[in-house]
Amino acid sequence: MDDHIFHSSFALTLTMTKTLAIVQIVCLFTLLFSLPPFCFNAFSEHQEAKPETKSIVDRFIDWLNQTGRMYENRDEWNLRFGIYQSNVVLVDFINSLNFPYKLTDNVFADLTSQEFRSKYFGYKMNNNYTSEPHSNSTFLPFKLPPIIDWRNRGAVNPVKNQGQCGSCWAFSAVAAIEGITKIKTGKLLSLSEQELVDCDVHSDNEGCSGGYMEKAYEYIKKNGGITTEKDYAYTGKDGKCKTKKLKNHAAKISGYKTMHNTDESVLEAAVSRQPVSVAIDASGSEFQLYSSGVFTGDCGNSLNHGVTIVGYGVEKGVKYWLVRNSWGSKWGSHGYIKMQRHSSNEGGMCGIAMRASYPEI
Repeated sequence: MDDHIFHSSFALTLTMTKTLAIVQIVCLFTLLFSLPPFCFNAFSEHQEAKPETKSIVDRFIDWLNQTGRMYENRDEWNLRFGIYQSNVVLVDFINSLNFPYKLTDNVFADLTSQEFRSKYFGYKMNNNYTSEPHSNSTFLPFKLPPIIDWRNRGAVNPVKNQGQCGSCWAFSAVAAIEGITKIKTGKLLSLSEQELVDCDVHSDNEGCSGGYMEKAYEYIKKNGGITTEKDYAYTGKDGKCKTKKLKNHAAKISGYKTMHNTDESVLEAAVSRQPVSVAIDASGSEFQLYSSGVFTGDCGNSLNHGVTIVGYGVEKGVKYWLVRNSWGSKWGSHGYIKMQRHSSNEGGMCGIAMRASYPEI
């Protein structure tokens, strides 16, 4: 796809996103004072809606049934309906355009982008942090395979769900370690994010309050390894470190390498050898509501979320990174997103090439 098409798409969606903020305020004000007293959850009968809102009300009722979402009272129901309605405006508008990706009213469709960021992000970039850099000569030169999908090679576990805990950094690091452990030993283990959340708290990492992947690698190397998820189960909240569990080393790493503001061709070379942890800017409403296709939408490079690249490829002529998220399988394409590769954005699409790292065994 030509670069000028992506520039036009970016400008158009950015304008639409800003406009939706105004639409949302108007919708909420109108709804709070004029919406009929509908039921507060999807399982109660609701009063007849006005003809002009019947379609969106029914769509919201269906969404409530599908997600099992329930609200405390009428005011909360009206508020969430207004937010849902404004998000649906964005979904329908983007899907009406000839973009290589689609949106949907997913499980996060009743949240504003600000609410979403506060609940599900947790990457904390430390600009003063120094670590052992990756050398471009580590992987190059050699001919890269045109397509890589580490899922097909048994090096990726099913998508996990961090819940409302800013532990994305732990999930990103663990997924990369699970991958390289499988590649080197032939064993795919499900390792413990909760050990990192509870125990890796004496550095810059702060459990559900955020952290970053390099510090997680340092902790695991210093501790002599990390235990399994079965041994130290995920709770989705900060807890007291279970020190007796720390001696159960299911997987070990010898170190790690970082790639900051790297060329995407070098990042491709790294991903061709193993899954790689990256930080991205996932704060846009389009990212929140992503469903399928190659994402080329509105995002910046203010890194706020840790994910793992588990492959790359091409779809309908658009190159993409295959990214494993930690928001459960009901988000995106069964928990994954395809993000444009070699985009014209500085630092890559959503800053994906700005802060990458990978563990070594």
